[in-house]
Amino acid sequence: MKWTIEKATDLYGIKRWGADYFSIDDNGDVVVSPFGSDIDTKISLLELIHEIEERGHSMPVLLRIENILGSQIKLLHETFRKAIKESNYNGSFKGVFPVKVNQQEQVIEAISQFGKDYNHGLEAGSKSELIAAISMLDNRDACLICNGYKDEEFIDLGLFAIKMGYQLFFVVEVPGEIDLIIDRAKLHKITPNLGLRIKLSTQAEGKWSESGGESSVFGLTMSHVVNVLDKLKAENMLDCLQLLHYHIGSQIPNISDIRAGAMEASRLYEELVKEGAPMGFIDLGGGLAVDYDGSNSNTSSSRNYSIEEYCTDIVESIITVLDKNSIAHPTIITESGRAIVAYSSILLFNILDVSSFAPPAIPEVLPESANDLLENLLATYNMVSVKDLQECCNDALYYRSQARQLFKHGQISIRERALAENLVQHIMIKMSQIAKDLEHVPSDVQKITKLVYDIYYGNFSLFQSLPDVWAIDQIMPTMPVHRLGEEPTRSAIISDITCDCDGKLDNFPDILQQANTLRLHPLKDDEEYYLGVFLVGAYQETLGDLHNLFGDTNVVSIHVNENGSYNILREVEGDSVEDVLSYVEYDIRGIKTRLKDLAEDSVRRGFITARERKSILNTFNEGLRGYTYFEKE
Repeated sequence: MKWTIEKATDLYGIKRWGADYFSIDDNGDVVVSPFGSDIDTKISLLELIHEIEERGHSMPVLLRIENILGSQIKLLHETFRKAIKESNYNGSFKGVFPVKVNQQEQVIEAISQFGKDYNHGLEAGSKSELIAAISMLDNRDACLICNGYKDEEFIDLGLFAIKMGYQLFFVVEVPGEIDLIIDRAKLHKITPNLGLRIKLSTQAEGKWSESGGESSVFGLTMSHVVNVLDKLKAENMLDCLQLLHYHIGSQIPNISDIRAGAMEASRLYEELVKEGAPMGFIDLGGGLAVDYDGSNSNTSSSRNYSIEEYCTDIVESIITVLDKNSIAHPTIITESGRAIVAYSSILLFNILDVSSFAPPAIPEVLPESANDLLENLLATYNMVSVKDLQECCNDALYYRSQARQLFKHGQISIRERALAENLVQHIMIKMSQIAKDLEHVPSDVQKITKLVYDIYYGNFSLFQSLPDVWAIDQIMPTMPVHRLGEEPTRSAIISDITCDCDGKLDNFPDILQQANTLRLHPLKDDEEYYLGVFLVGAYQETLGDLHNLFGDTNVVSIHVNENGSYNILREVEGDSVEDVLSYVEYDIRGIKTRLKDLAEDSVRRGFITARERKSILNTFNEGLRGYTYFEKE
């Protein structure tokens, strides 16, 4: 059947995980719609790549589309507003962005700008994040939430922000913090705004379930809460307590956990009001998930709810609990980070080479002196059929093992072993082709067919740019960004260019939630092949490490106009070799001096000439200044 754009759309699931921001145009290019379904403006990623390269930036590049940040902030606030209005909720909604999710200045600046119309605030969990947040948040009607462990300096910074008019809350997370906050507030004669982070019994499913529930590291038990209340009453400071905070997990896949958490927290909020605290704010923490695999399910890389359902269920859960005793509806705060930034960043890279699972052709006639093993393998290849699939699988595995043993004991030559492996590969390919059309595939055959793939070598470092893929098996949508009008005929995994077998992408979104290979196109001579990894805006940049001393990639940020034009706002050059060596405490001047001394010693010993010394040192200096990734000549 003829290949179509619709088939490509279905194969890569771009409609399922793209949230209306990504699609494929008639040219077979992936296009970005930064305003979602609101405005029909599309930008080709291939065209962007060409412009980025024309500006002198090599792949890999992290592309940030700032409008998507604005679209996600707008979507969250307007959806909450709709739910509040339809449910006759008497409070309001204020979102805050946790700085830890993406601390990059460009991102925080854009969120502050786009969020200004909605009073969207920030959450800080350290002194560094707090100083950055205060400097960036040009909106005193937005909330600034202070989580994490707090020393005197942290508290003083927050108190001075309150004095300057910021709506800042200290969330008490460990029992001893309240004494320190009280002491510093008295010293500076500044009234603090306080919140309590409470450990709920509700615990969400997913990869981050341990960050919530009764066994979580941060948060107060019920006994701790009572002690804090008594201490505030004794200090005549109960009127400072205005906020209840909880967190039952990040990337919560199941809406029932979100409802249960909101219900339990609302009961605790009610009790704090009954104790005499003025309250007024309930902070549900993070948890709004991103559907990375497009399955719309309760798996750890997805979610079984829409943003509309998320907002409505939170609002209705609070109403259900508080209306029983006529408790005033509080301002709802959520610390959605992943859902705000994930869609806005794409890792773009080129493919450098391919190791194909394409063995040499089977010889028409086996050598006369060939071991009987080769005759048996050839017979197995000719016998492969639907009826004999399991038997052929068993035989292929047996003969492959036998060939390896015979070689170890010197009973077959390297050429005979190579021919045996060649025949086994042809058997595997033949079985894989037959298995594609079967409803039930024997488990042993499934294992073999999963080994039939090419390795595409991508110009990127998994550990630097996609650390969650390595650390927690996070699935990230990955696909070619062009040539989608052509049928992709190769099954592949993607290796990065680090010297580590873990540096690979071999789990991909699929109709059945995930697949171990990705369909890609054969490479063309003299034409670059570009792939994109999508939804990488949350956590990946800050968590990235310097494995093999590959540094930060080039970063390009764009703002798209409604008429389809765009402005490149920022171009940040990625780390040079010199940069990453300095990060791991090398003295660059010392390196250069030692290289000069080594070159001079080589001249004295007659290994090189003085002219060659100059050329060699120039090459070393250019190498130090160069990009850590593969660069085209």
